[in-house]
Amino acid sequence: MPLTPALAARAPRAGAAEAPAEAVAPLIRGIAVVRALTDADGTLSLPELERVTGLARSTLDRVTGTLARMGHLRLDGRAVSLAPRLMELGNAYLAALRLPELLGPLADDLARELDESVSLAVADGDGIRFIHQTPRRRTLSISFRIGDLLPVERTAPGQLIAADWGPRDWAQWRARRAADPLGHGFTALPPLDADQWPTEAAFAAMVEQARAQGWALDDQLVEPGLVALAVPVRDPRGELACVASLVSHTSRHAAQDLGSRLLPRLRAAVAGMERRLREIPPPGPMAPQTDLASWTTASKQELGRGFVESLARGLTVLTAFGASHDELTLAAVARATGLARATARRALITLAHLGYVTTDDRSFRLTPQVLALGYAPLSRLTLPQIARPHLAALSERVHDSASLAVLDGDEVRYTARVATRRIMSVEITVGTRFPAYATSMGRVLLAGLPAADRAARLDRAELRPLTRWAITDAGELAAFLDRVAARGYALVDQELEEGLRSIAVPVHDRDGRTVAALNVATHTGRRSTHDCVADVLPHLRAAAAAIEADLDVAGRFTHVREI
Repeated sequence: MPLTPALAARAPRAGAAEAPAEAVAPLIRGIAVVRALTDADGTLSLPELERVTGLARSTLDRVTGTLARMGHLRLDGRAVSLAPRLMELGNAYLAALRLPELLGPLADDLARELDESVSLAVADGDGIRFIHQTPRRRTLSISFRIGDLLPVERTAPGQLIAADWGPRDWAQWRARRAADPLGHGFTALPPLDADQWPTEAAFAAMVEQARAQGWALDDQLVEPGLVALAVPVRDPRGELACVASLVSHTSRHAAQDLGSRLLPRLRAAVAGMERRLREIPPPGPMAPQTDLASWTTASKQELGRGFVESLARGLTVLTAFGASHDELTLAAVARATGLARATARRALITLAHLGYVTTDDRSFRLTPQVLALGYAPLSRLTLPQIARPHLAALSERVHDSASLAVLDGDEVRYTARVATRRIMSVEITVGTRFPAYATSMGRVLLAGLPAADRAARLDRAELRPLTRWAITDAGELAAFLDRVAARGYALVDQELEEGLRSIAVPVHDRDGRTVAALNVATHTGRRSTHDCVADVLPHLRAAAAAIEADLDVAGRFTHVREI
């Protein structure tokens, strides 16, 4: 099937060269679907996707079905949404780049010290793309996300990036301005009228000043009230590695105030970042070969024409790149994915054509544009948002209500819930609080605490008997929590309310901390305690494992809020 004009529009902004003969068309179509969903902030209906991409419905169904099989999309009736596992692609770029891992902690320290948002950005064509964000939570907060793309002329980091430009870079910038004078291609920005955009002369003057002084200022170029101060971070060769910026609001700092008061501290932080770059250890050994090729073959055999194997294999090539390996040869990519060299080569040619890979003919590396594949809208997912689809699937399997809760003081607070429809059901809503000691989720969360913290909470707890079956002895409850910690689940039988029986398991983050609990609640007349353990617990554990897998991917380079 030939590529439509709508699909061609999803190609890199820098050019519209015809695809090479060896390009993998299904991979181009699949990426077009992901880009369309990214531009729509994560969700579109199938008819909307059909209209935006220009794909025939039958082709679109095969593409979205393949991406859903890979865990990159979720299909819910006519709605198609980006799924957390898609972040594996952007994580591969960020891990290969290493800057978020190396410099992110220093940016976080600076943000805490100054109580201002701190960002790290890299050049992406004639734009800047954020690779790390440490926002401060306020009523007036900064809403840029990792992966967001902004034009150089409306940012402080952009001035420093353009300071290293040559004639060809300026020519590409002028061509983009002529083709898109209002910046509609930069979906992360609020719109501005044409007369509000910096002219070429004004931008050139800002760039020259930034070059001369070694830092740059954004005085409300993005939107009224937003100000930023930026300093370049140089690698040991003296080349621009990234740009660090402080972002604030005029209610806190005037633009010149940023330069006079905060520039010395930002420069000191950047000096620390540059020292860290000089201390980068050599690359470690390559990760062991994965069996992705076998997985795609098995999926093709199971789903037949509904699974586009060339699309799946093309995207797995992006995941071959990882920590300590920003460049890979064709042979290394083939080994990492288990693909034949010819298959890996065609995928790399396609990805290079689309701008996601760059090559010097001997090795390949990912570009910042990989972050355009859904990373920005997914980077702000909360734990309840990640969990909700898994709660729905769990509730459908067990035919009872499923809930997620976190520990809030000495109570549990419900943060996500999917209720089943029954004449007699458990009526609980998001935000509901209960004493932690009397609930299955509360006991899972208490059991997951460090021993000293758990003991302190039990010492101060007022163990009121909510029902005649309630545990009210601190020693007995402590022993119960020890058993919960050992076996990995809690079953509470009518201690919160007579007739209510519930079973819960922990949800862990990528560091192994218990950050939430997942439960199924039922009426005593529906299931015995034995049935809860035998029939419900395996499904609970599977759902918790699925949430943890998504949380592991989503939390690798972003902070996932628990509420």
